[in-house]
This record gives sequence, structure tokens and C-alpha cells, in this order.
Amino acid sequence: MTENCACARLEGVNASYKDLAEVCGRIKNKKTTWALSFLEKASRGEVPVLYRTRNKRLAHRKELGGRKGRYPKKAAGVVLKVLKSAVSNGRNKGLGEEYTILTASANKKDIYPRLAPKGRWARSYLEMSRVEIILRGEEVPKGVEVTPPKKPEKPEKKPEKPEKKEEKPKEEKKGPAEKQKKKQPKLLKRAMKREVYQDEVEEKENEPEEMPHSHGEYRRK
Repeated sequence: MTENCACARLEGVNASYKDLAEVCGRIKNKKTTWALSFLEKASRGEVPVLYRTRNKRLAHRKELGGRKGRYPKKAAGVVLKVLKSAVSNGRNKGLGEEYTILTASANKKDIYPRLAPKGRWARSYLEMSRVEIILRGEEVPKGVEVTPPKKPEKPEKKPEKPEKKEEKPKEEKKGPAEKQKKKQPKLLKRAMKREVYQDEVEEKENEPEEMPHSHGEYRRK
């Protein structure tokens, strides 16, 4: 809802975006009065900042209850500058004096390659970053109506039509003469199988017996 929100953004900052992201995560969902005092102390190096990620080989701080942290003075000063700008923007819009930090984010912006002087082959990269903060004011300026965000409309479900049951054609009653006609092919098949089986047996009986091979008889002995 943009009617009671104020924002500020700073791009092209020559500071570590990793440190900026940790500082922004520390003040997110906080009141601006607390965040301003915290960032002022952190920019002077009086208070450590909790590092939730990218904290490999970091020291444990007593002020943070044994958790890992650091003193990013430069990053805290940049975030403090953006927060003051957002607060002044909210006052110009007439949103009051107290604000809540909705979002505070920092990302990588641009990368510039650098070559070492005197013809050396060493190369380094300069990483620029950006910071953005959005505040929500507790007051609404006069003559402005706050419009809540519209929810996506769900498509209406069409009433399902009842499926028509297919009516099976009624079978006509068959008489005794028709039933006998159907039974005849089965009886004929059975008779044919018996005749074929008897013919195979007779052929095997009439075949001459094969004499065993001489080599096979020698091996058996």
C-alpha cells in the first residue's frame, strides 16, 4: 500500500554488499527510533552486528551472547544515511514521526575490472552495491484513502452436468433350439482335439526305435 509507505534507495555504493545485507537484516521489522540509535553506535564501532550468514571463521562476541558478529563501520554508515533519507521522505508525505521498517535489502549492483599498474598481469574487480529501505507510517495523510491490495479472484467452478447412463440394449430371450446351436461348436472343438491327440500317439508308436550311437555306448561302459 503506497499511501502510507515511504522509501529511499542508494545505488553505486563502494561498500561490501555482504556487510550491507547483514546490517539491513538486523534492522528489518524494527522501529526507526531503535534502528537510528543502533546504526549510529554501529558506525562508531561501539556495537557489533550479528552475522547470520557468511560467518565462517568469525569470532564469537560477548555482546551478542556468544554468537558470531563483526563491526562493519562503513556499511552501518551507508545504511544510516539511507534510513534518514527514508524518514525525511515519510515526513514530507505527512505520515507522522514513527515508522516501521518493512523491508531493508542490499544487493550487488555493478562490477568493474581493474588492471594492475606498470604492465603487470594482476587483475582485480571493484564490486558496487545498492541499498533500499521501505518504511510504513502509522498515520495516513489527510484526504487520502488507503486502498488494500486486491486479492486475486478465483475462477468460478462450473456446475458439473450429471453423466447420462448408457442404457444397455435388452437381450432377447433365447429358446432351447438356439442354445443347442451355440453348444455345438464347443463339442466339435473337443472332438477335433481328441482326434489330433490320438493321431500323434499312433505316429509315435509306429516310428522305428533309434539305435544308440556307438560312442555314447562306449562312454557309458
